[in-house]
Amino acid sequence: MPARQTSLPSSSKKRKTREDDTVRTIQDLEKQLTAAVSSGSSLNPLADLLDIALEAEAAAQVSKAIYALYRVFVVIISRGLLSGPDASEEAKAVRTWLLDRLHAFVDFLSGLLKDEEPSLKISALDILFSLQKHLSSALTRVGDAKQPQFHASHFRKIVTALLLCPPSPRASRSKKRKTDEDESDDHTLDPDVRDHFVNTWFSVHDDIRWFFLRDSAVLISKHPYSEAPQLPGNLLSVLERLTTFPTKAAELNSWWVEEFGTKPPKPKKAADDDEDEDEAAQSSGDATEEDDWRKFFDDPPAKPAEEKKGITARVHTLTIHQSLHSLAAHKAVFTRAWLALLPQLSLGSLDRTKAYSLRVLNVLHRGVIPHLTRPILIMDWVSSSVDHGGTVGLLALNALFTLMKEYNLDYPSFYTRLYAFLDRDVLHLKHRARFFRLTELFLSSTHLPATIVASFVKRLSRLSLNAPPAAVVMLIPFTYNMLRRHPALMGMIHRNEELTGADCDGFDAHEANPTLTNALESSLWELYSHRQHYHAAVSTLAKIFEEAFTRPSYAMEDFLDHTYGTETWDEANGTWCFKLFETEVKRKIRKEPATALELSQVPESDGLEEMWTFR
Repeated sequence: MPARQTSLPSSSKKRKTREDDTVRTIQDLEKQLTAAVSSGSSLNPLADLLDIALEAEAAAQVSKAIYALYRVFVVIISRGLLSGPDASEEAKAVRTWLLDRLHAFVDFLSGLLKDEEPSLKISALDILFSLQKHLSSALTRVGDAKQPQFHASHFRKIVTALLLCPPSPRASRSKKRKTDEDESDDHTLDPDVRDHFVNTWFSVHDDIRWFFLRDSAVLISKHPYSEAPQLPGNLLSVLERLTTFPTKAAELNSWWVEEFGTKPPKPKKAADDDEDEDEAAQSSGDATEEDDWRKFFDDPPAKPAEEKKGITARVHTLTIHQSLHSLAAHKAVFTRAWLALLPQLSLGSLDRTKAYSLRVLNVLHRGVIPHLTRPILIMDWVSSSVDHGGTVGLLALNALFTLMKEYNLDYPSFYTRLYAFLDRDVLHLKHRARFFRLTELFLSSTHLPATIVASFVKRLSRLSLNAPPAAVVMLIPFTYNMLRRHPALMGMIHRNEELTGADCDGFDAHEANPTLTNALESSLWELYSHRQHYHAAVSTLAKIFEEAFTRPSYAMEDFLDHTYGTETWDEANGTWCFKLFETEVKRKIRKEPATALELSQVPESDGLEEMWTFR
């Protein structure tokens, strides 16, 4: 019997037909709305178009719907239907209805930043910022042309979406069941959205950066850690990727809202001061016109045009337009954002706090401290990070040293905190190369007391007795540089008293204060003992203390980061060669080792029982 033929289409064809119908409906609604805005007729189809976007399941349909809504709203905004004075109560009601539809559309786009479809996330962010430009320009057109406007309420929604990361509205319709772990990570800013925002707007446009820093500080202060634990991490992931920040007023020249590119009026007080200076300069010029030699010595040299300062009035007295052209205002919002963020990073679990602190300290001395209005304001957070120890503590000490050296921070316990890092593990850890780099920097000043430097040198020498060869190779040139830089320490390698052991050493290894260890009255007998080290590179390098100190200093970078798989000293050629272990294995034996004695030739009384107690 032949198979029965059916005229019904398959399910895939039905689905394709429905998708095509939805796309045609979107196109028809867009044409109707565009014509309605031009003719002033009913805009009710806007609600239908918005419903299609909210209820669509396929990503392609959502994409076409949101772009259609975007083009319709651009036409509505450009016609002034969302701004300006209301002609009648009917026009006011229409505007209220349109604003509600716009807010629903913006909320939908904000949720799409956490969508599973990557193209929808990027498209939603692009549309949000494009709407920001059109809304701001519309406000400027209906207001004072000399005072450009920024649609602050719309931008606050963008900042909230980026930092709080609400779930996607399409996720509720997804049939995929999420675990508790997925839900906990559901409010983290996605890397592709973050990078697109930073590279396209945050690091490029000065107005976007200023408003984001201002609004993020307000947002993090309104949402405590218990309510939004994801907020500090999301904000940190954005701030740590800021690659450009203006250092002078002439660099404030990139604007997303083009109206802000016009030169703002000077503050009233600053303008009055400029007029007074001009009048004073003119009168003094008339008075000294006859004495050219006095005028030559009295007049300061003219500043180059690129070094002229911008707006210098107090930040709190400036308008938005003036603040965007003021370098001090940009530094003020930058400082406020970081000061609001840093305390939030210390909340939560210890592991998360250390991870956040490490990320901050890696960018602090180059990307944060130079742009703060008062860098010493972060002293409390930095000093508390020292307590974490390890790499975090070392980087925190580096930040403290920068504050002390360049910003006159008074921190008397700095070297005491640094001395506490010299424990039995410091020469065995993976960050020992970084420790030596920073320690050499911290002890580089020739104005340091010799007792402090002697304590560090002596403590490291004592720790070298049970350190691996790679660590001793770092320590010996480090000690040489310290002795050359501080000649008062030379007595530690030229002491003539006969010491019978560590018990007769006056160094107090248990003293926490480096000024009270009595290290300057001790000697570096530990480094002297490395002349008989089992490794040839160490024993050869240790002999430099017996020779004349003719070399000005050693470049520490030539000795850092050496392990059994990197470099070592070639005794034959006097150079460094690679592969410490392989070099030792392949090294030619110039002198045969002594022949071992047979057991019968070993005397009965060999003195071992006097040195060891066998149980």
